[in-house]
Amino acid sequence: MPGLTSLLADVRACNLCAGQLPLGPRPVLQAAASARILIAGQAPGRKVHETGIPFNDASGERLRSWLGISREQFYDASKVAIVPMGFCYPGTGKSGDLPPRPECATAWRRALMAQLGNIELTLVIGQYAQAYHLPGAGTSVTDIVSAWRRHWPHTVPLPHPSPRNNLWLRRNPWFEEELLPALRKRVAEVLAG
Repeated sequence: MPGLTSLLADVRACNLCAGQLPLGPRPVLQAAASARILIAGQAPGRKVHETGIPFNDASGERLRSWLGISREQFYDASKVAIVPMGFCYPGTGKSGDLPPRPECATAWRRALMAQLGNIELTLVIGQYAQAYHLPGAGTSVTDIVSAWRRHWPHTVPLPHPSPRNNLWLRRNPWFEEELLPALRKRVAEVLAG
């Protein structure tokens, strides 16, 4: 099995689904073998595709706020791995970005997860990541996230931090009142070692 450095180089050179990507391939992820937190998200949006920096958008600002960490901590690959279900921007559909391309998880996810042996906390963001990382946990993001204690303290399902989810956040005040304080405390504990 190749080492993580070699594997990341292969992932970043991937063009498996180039023909289906409206802006072409640009795999975006960050990882180091020493990372203790894994952020398993969906797929990069257009702005992230343009910059090549994961969660470098309004969703990232909200996610960092949810976690109670700075940009510097968030982008420290030695502490935080960011490995979405799809590594490239999939394009836009009728109600937001298209789902992550399935080729990424099939081709790369198992090998990448095998290289991340120090993960103590996995944040599973959105329906596609939840279907992969928490199979059988529920049928809706609300069902899965509301049962967050079932997976605690090693895995925490989260809704996508997109501004498109403002209505979901208003309808589910328990998320900010109960889950986020516990999550911030857990993140701080993991990062402190």
